[in-house]
Amino acid sequence: MLLKRETYLQQLRPYYDVDLIKVITGVRRAGKSVLLATVKDELVARGVGEDHIIYINLEDMDYEYIRTATDLHQEIKARIMDNEKYYIFLDEIQHVESFEKALASFRATLNASIFVTGSNSTLLSGELATLLTGRTVEFEVLPFSFAEACAYLELKGIPYTEDFIYDYLKWGGFPLRFNFRDEAAIRRYLKNLYDSILGKDILSKSLNKKNFLAISLYVLANAGKELSAASLVEYFHKQNKVQLTERTIYNYLEKMQKAYLIHATLRYNIVGKEALKAKPKYYATDMGLRTINTNTINYEDTFFLENVIYNELITQGFTVFTGKTYKGEVDFVAIKDGKKCFIQVTYLLASPQTIAREFGAYGPISDSSPKYVLSLDKIDMSQNGIIHLNIVDFLLHKKQLMLS
Repeated sequence: MLLKRETYLQQLRPYYDVDLIKVITGVRRAGKSVLLATVKDELVARGVGEDHIIYINLEDMDYEYIRTATDLHQEIKARIMDNEKYYIFLDEIQHVESFEKALASFRATLNASIFVTGSNSTLLSGELATLLTGRTVEFEVLPFSFAEACAYLELKGIPYTEDFIYDYLKWGGFPLRFNFRDEAAIRRYLKNLYDSILGKDILSKSLNKKNFLAISLYVLANAGKELSAASLVEYFHKQNKVQLTERTIYNYLEKMQKAYLIHATLRYNIVGKEALKAKPKYYATDMGLRTINTNTINYEDTFFLENVIYNELITQGFTVFTGKTYKGEVDFVAIKDGKKCFIQVTYLLASPQTIAREFGAYGPISDSSPKYVLSLDKIDMSQNGIIHLNIVDFLLHKKQLMLS
């Protein structure tokens, strides 16, 4: 049973027959291959013949012989039998050396629509990438959103309650993790997945595995908090007596981003209405990757909820910043199509002090764009023109953000 990920399919459909290479990226096991298979099924349903669809999973040992651009070129050419349009699907293309040469050739010489997937953003950032400049369109796939996770459980006939939000906050949305009900089994799966990502997409002979593992798991466990290279150097020197440089930390963070383990969000000067070059905040691509390095989960820790909201905004196509005012911060500035809104996230508005803090964060902001406070409270606590939304309602798309 495959969940149709309509959010991504809506983005992809306009490009099915466009002469651009469709590049589907994202962290391993997020569902890229399944999305690719869904696109293939939709094309067949539209009347495209199976004999004009070429689908190759380059992690399948059946295709072990395809390791270079020449190998791939010969394989595809051998399958083209006429001048009619072909649809070419190449899963985990990064396993082919100099694959860009083959893709550039296919695009120039074949009547074909090309789809590829990859698990590292260096996919199109090497020296050969200039061959494909302006010829690609990229779509990043994240693990299941909360709404998708609920839909997947329904598809599999697995019962869940409204408290499922806490399970999602803890274990995230990697599709295969829902095959396990025991928490120890889920943790083991996620730990093995993380080790696989390190081995296949990050680690090299020149990288210190022990140091990288310590830094990366710490960054994931503390996602959304203020982190700087200098503070990480000092922390690990005190805790583990490990000598690291700021340059090494920046290198590790870059590798984590390229493997889609984390996303960086810059600060936005609300008064000046521009992005700032100050140190970014980092958010985990999946909540389960945060949990594998923590012994306990504090659901009142707003950073967990912030992380889920950040990922949901990214999935919905927003560009997201941390808002900077002259007195402090607003959790998020969400921008789409030149319009924006402001968002504060908290666990519960359980005290007058919390209410004053969350709604009061907007005091320094004269910008008239919509302002939101998101929490798990079920009672609408909107006030002074600031809109309160229930987090679960937002994640299930029962409530939409207004922009201006």
